[in-house]
Amino acid sequence: MEKIIILDFGSQYTQLIARKIRELKVYCEIKPFSLSAEEIKKIAPKALILSGGPASVNQTDRPYPDKKIFELGIPILGICYGMQVIADAFGGKVSYAKTREYGRSKLLINKKDAIFSNLPESMTVWMSHGDSVAVLPKGFINLAKSEGIPCAAFVNKTKKIYGVQFHPEVAHTPKGKAMLANFLFKIANCLPTWTMTSFIQEKTEEIRDRVGDERVICALSGGVDSTVLCTLLHRAIGNQLIAIFVNNGLLRKGEPEAIVQRFKNLFNLRYINAERRFLSKLRGVIDPERKRRIIGNEFIRIFENEAKKIGGIKFLAQGTLYPDVIESKSPWGGPSATIKTHHNVGGLPKRMRFQLIEPLKELFKDEVRVLGKELGLPDDILKRQPFPGPGLAVRIIGDVTKERLRILKEADAILLDEIRKANWERKLWQAFAVLLPVKTVGVMGDQRTYEAVIAIRAVYSSDAMTADWADLPHSLLGRIANRIINEVRGVNRVVYDISSKPPSTIEWE
Repeated sequence: MEKIIILDFGSQYTQLIARKIRELKVYCEIKPFSLSAEEIKKIAPKALILSGGPASVNQTDRPYPDKKIFELGIPILGICYGMQVIADAFGGKVSYAKTREYGRSKLLINKKDAIFSNLPESMTVWMSHGDSVAVLPKGFINLAKSEGIPCAAFVNKTKKIYGVQFHPEVAHTPKGKAMLANFLFKIANCLPTWTMTSFIQEKTEEIRDRVGDERVICALSGGVDSTVLCTLLHRAIGNQLIAIFVNNGLLRKGEPEAIVQRFKNLFNLRYINAERRFLSKLRGVIDPERKRRIIGNEFIRIFENEAKKIGGIKFLAQGTLYPDVIESKSPWGGPSATIKTHHNVGGLPKRMRFQLIEPLKELFKDEVRVLGKELGLPDDILKRQPFPGPGLAVRIIGDVTKERLRILKEADAILLDEIRKANWERKLWQAFAVLLPVKTVGVMGDQRTYEAVIAIRAVYSSDAMTADWADLPHSLLGRIANRIINEVRGVNRVVYDISSKPPSTIEWE
């Protein structure tokens, strides 16, 4: 199978490059920037892409690739920092730009080339850099300039090595996907043959080869990710799969009963009520990172206990996705920063008795939905809004108690009910309630109250990496607030979150 290798230098956009390439039906893998030329040669990719990153090539501790990658004889595309690495490696000069560019900029093409095939001579691109190429290396041609820098794209035609200072992978570069397509199909001579059908075939074979005759337990939450995972595993290994649903007490109102009813006849399902156990472990815990670690640990311990009862369980499957991984750590050895720990990534205990199976961990949420559709799952499952693995524990800011859970569950149920009635559920990526750790003064029935505050969060997104707050109709917000204050004992104020990601995250913790 043809593949593209992306060397990760720490950009938060690295997986967006991979996503765009997969959308163009070419398979790709992300590897650390330090991967040796010899290892790359064994993989035999059709081309390399060097990602962006936060560093400067002029730093002493800069992330830098094996220079022998430039002798492999395959096309290379450097993006932002990746372009600067190419310039530096071939003897050019990278300097701190007099005019830094952050955001939209106008790209002006100097010379026509395959990478700009069928594209206009002037177009909008997304820049994010302080350094830029000041002196081109020998053998390289300047292809384009921007409003701020004289060299915004270059090529060494003999070696088929390209560099672009902007980010073609982001939506803010409207023609960026076309540029990537030109690189893949006109320069690297790839074929668009990678699809979700081929992904299913590949992962099915991979799971069967790894598992053999062993049994696998799978954490089923009832959400999109775990349901798609269980369906994929069931297709691969049939009754060797044992789905375990743990009611940790941190789910939405009525959710545990609905999950058991829905899946009891689809998979070999075991139900465990661990509400008291989780609440006991979370008592008095305020720090969200500790919450995630505790929840991650408890899930694993429960799975270990259950596996012991069943006997002979070697593998644990999880519905981990790429956004979980990228926000927990740099998965490919790159220098990207930790945003927050996810309970099923950084929250896992260092010692556990299972080998993990995570076939979805390189996919975005929208890709998982496409996968689920290919597996035959219905829309009422696939179009469910995301729900965090740690559940309502990270939507209760501060201490998680039975009473505070009651308040949030009731408020959240009202919110979702009104969102559905107003036909907004499918328009939004997520809508949920958050219980704040403060109380405010109110007046109810001519008497003073001092009660809790509920924050409402509703966002648009396509992949959870970025998000915009949703401008819900004021009449809808009014109905939601009115019902929560009137129907949920202990709440006297409702506020609305109008923050986008970045700089905020979608979840509050």
